[in-house]
Amino acid sequence: MNIFRHNMTINRTHLPEIGQEWESAIVKGSIMGEIQDYRMLIGGEWVAAADGGMFESQNPSTGKVWSRVPEATEEDVDRAVRAAHEAFTTGPWSKMTPSERGRHLRRLAELLADKSEDLGRIETIDTGKMLKETRWQAKYIAEFFQFYAGCADKISGETLPIDKPDMFAFTKREPLGVVAAVVPWNSQLFLVAVKIGPALAAGNTVVLKASEHASAAMLEFGKLIEEAGFPPGVVNIVTGHGDPCGRALTSHKLVARISFTGGPGAARHVLENSKNNFAEVSLELGGKSPFIVFDDANIGSAVNASIAGIFGATGQSCVAGSRLYLHEDIADEFLERMVAQARKIMIGDPLLDETQMGPLCTVGQRDHIEAEIAHAVSEGAEVLTGGKRPEDTDGLFFEPTILACPRQDLRIVDTELFGPVLCAQKFRTEEEVIELANDTEHGLAAGIFTRDSARSLRMADAVRAGIVWVNTYRVVSPIAEFGGIKGSGYGRESGFQAMYDYTRPKTVWMNTSDEPMANPFVMR
Repeated sequence: MNIFRHNMTINRTHLPEIGQEWESAIVKGSIMGEIQDYRMLIGGEWVAAADGGMFESQNPSTGKVWSRVPEATEEDVDRAVRAAHEAFTTGPWSKMTPSERGRHLRRLAELLADKSEDLGRIETIDTGKMLKETRWQAKYIAEFFQFYAGCADKISGETLPIDKPDMFAFTKREPLGVVAAVVPWNSQLFLVAVKIGPALAAGNTVVLKASEHASAAMLEFGKLIEEAGFPPGVVNIVTGHGDPCGRALTSHKLVARISFTGGPGAARHVLENSKNNFAEVSLELGGKSPFIVFDDANIGSAVNASIAGIFGATGQSCVAGSRLYLHEDIADEFLERMVAQARKIMIGDPLLDETQMGPLCTVGQRDHIEAEIAHAVSEGAEVLTGGKRPEDTDGLFFEPTILACPRQDLRIVDTELFGPVLCAQKFRTEEEVIELANDTEHGLAAGIFTRDSARSLRMADAVRAGIVWVNTYRVVSPIAEFGGIKGSGYGRESGFQAMYDYTRPKTVWMNTSDEPMANPFVMR
């Protein structure tokens, strides 16, 4: 694919001009090659692991170690959960009114908006995601905390029109207790907002487990929790691998709810662990989302949306539109235009504004993607563009890749790659594409492009997914719920309904009669 290499521009690692100032000393240190040592937030204190263990985090753009993070032990996790439990049961948080909790969340939102540039840069260095996306996302999640700040005093129960005389019955909603929030590295600040925002607004306390692949932004976020004035133990942040850290957290007897985002393999362990505490569980497990384009669609708009849906965030998005279904009448033109745009995508240093696609986060992702593409080609897929690492790069970069897949049963068609790889197929009829779209183990998101409003409604009903975007893609809001079905998990995040998911109803009966209770052995 020589034409790809000729058209693709690779940005080299960028060093700022001498004298350029960034607020965060951590960002400066990473540029100068210094290694930053982090601590966990437990019970209001910044602590090392009990045994002093640490693991390294690499900058995916350079392949070099830039930070070290504590490797939490079971003792550390137990301390964090007990700190959260104490804050929930006897600490100041348990005595605050909903309006007071809302004020803390509002202050946190203001700090996030103010510190979005620094948080974005740190996340970019740690994950390889584009700075233009991470700093925007860090600023936008402030809206989620503002939303839940306003929701804090809106949770209510109801009076019941009970069928018993002289009885008054009502319900009230109470927080669950300690919430274990487990987030991946790819959209960590956003996922923290949709998990701990409603959890805290409802009166719960939280132990947050950061991803072992990129923990720095979560620990920097913890500093804002302190600055916002949350009492010690209300939010705790631990770092470590699935075992022992994740296992100890999700199986802890004092954890009342587990909110997990990640892969299906880890989710099975979470479910197994939850049998030890009977915790409520919600799972968001990613997907292999269909992106359907009909012959009456605005092709230019659909091409741009598909580019954003699969190559945005280097394809490292749970809602990536990685299965492209094109009506046969427009398929050739669509692919020609999309391939041309993909070949012009500028790969390189994600800190630069002119870069359009950064690296993958881990070596394991890159190796998995390469193996799956090779297997797909052996099954008959054709690489239209990309399919390999760019030449002369040190980081974990991978070319934007489009595969023409002749059959639905190719393994790659329903395998989430978490990278910039698109599987394209043709269809003839609406009924056919519905069958293709639903022929998957996943069910998180879907995109539909058509100018026929009746068809768009039929498709939105027919496609089995938790989120359906029509003539747009990857749009989120604190007001709108999201979540999946089938192998993409269950439960919903964001939106006002999430508040109720972090509470449970309590029914209260009151006898309004002055008469004494009757003889229980005399039935009337």
